[in-house]
Amino acid sequence: MQLPTWVWIATLGGIALVIALDFYLVARNPRDPSFRESLVSVVFYVGLAVLFGLGVWVFAGPAFGGEFFAGWITEYSLSVDNLFVFVLIMGRFGVPREYRQKVLIVGVVLALVLRAVFIALGAQAIARFDWMFYLFGAFLIFTAWKMLRQQASDGPEVPENAVLRGVKRVLPTSSSYEGARLTTVVHGRRVVTPMLMVMVAVGTTDLLFAVDSIPAIFGLTQEAYLVLTANAFALMGLRQLFFLIGGLLDRLVHLAKGLAVILAFIGVKLILEALHHHGVGWAPEIPILLSLGVILVVLVITTIASLMASRSGTALAEPSEGADS
Repeated sequence: MQLPTWVWIATLGGIALVIALDFYLVARNPRDPSFRESLVSVVFYVGLAVLFGLGVWVFAGPAFGGEFFAGWITEYSLSVDNLFVFVLIMGRFGVPREYRQKVLIVGVVLALVLRAVFIALGAQAIARFDWMFYLFGAFLIFTAWKMLRQQASDGPEVPENAVLRGVKRVLPTSSSYEGARLTTVVHGRRVVTPMLMVMVAVGTTDLLFAVDSIPAIFGLTQEAYLVLTANAFALMGLRQLFFLIGGLLDRLVHLAKGLAVILAFIGVKLILEALHHHGVGWAPEIPILLSLGVILVVLVITTIASLMASRSGTALAEPSEGADS
């Protein structure tokens, strides 16, 4: 895609404007949003992404439009998996419910900035070293295998990453929250509150997820513009999605398996296309519309299977509860 500079400026400005408005609304009235409010917001952000994708389809062609939709749907699906960990982080830090929106919006901004750097580095690496496709493909297949193993064991964990440990060592932290403030004064000394710690935890933990998701989207498109916008649209609605499906996360019991299948598929796709590029005749190029179809089918099957399994589990649990009483 040959894009003039003004398109990049307008796109980045539009993303910044939407996030700034979101931040203003959260800061003005911190609270635990209702289901209806969260649903309207999620529909708005999904609609925004669909309109953007259709614009890419019309002005840049169906190939690039398909790449955006495949990348956005993949990133959005992986973001849902991120919510499992965000729920654990919120619980671990004991964040008051009325301030969770602010934590998430700041975490999203931090994640966007860090992902932009990661995307720029990834785009440069791919442009200069085409063997990176083999590395990305192998990494995604390994990640899929690791996700399946984790699903079979104890479930998601929240490791305390190096950035959070470093911040804790450098900055003295109070033991309690002071509303939504990031700093407070204890015994005449300025210290940070747990609010700052949880924001760092959410933002940097999302970056750890980006180590998986960024190679995945580069397996669907090598256009830095589409990679960046797909990530931005996936992250922008993450705060509202957290409150919309927070209570349903436990019911998506097969989500990790579906995401593992998607990552493994993209990893194989990357390796096959790299082999095709290097003259291996039997290695096919997988069309982007086929990739988009596989992603959608896997997500639909995963969601249906999860809801059916959850419903069966609930039906089995009810008689036992009645028997105990």
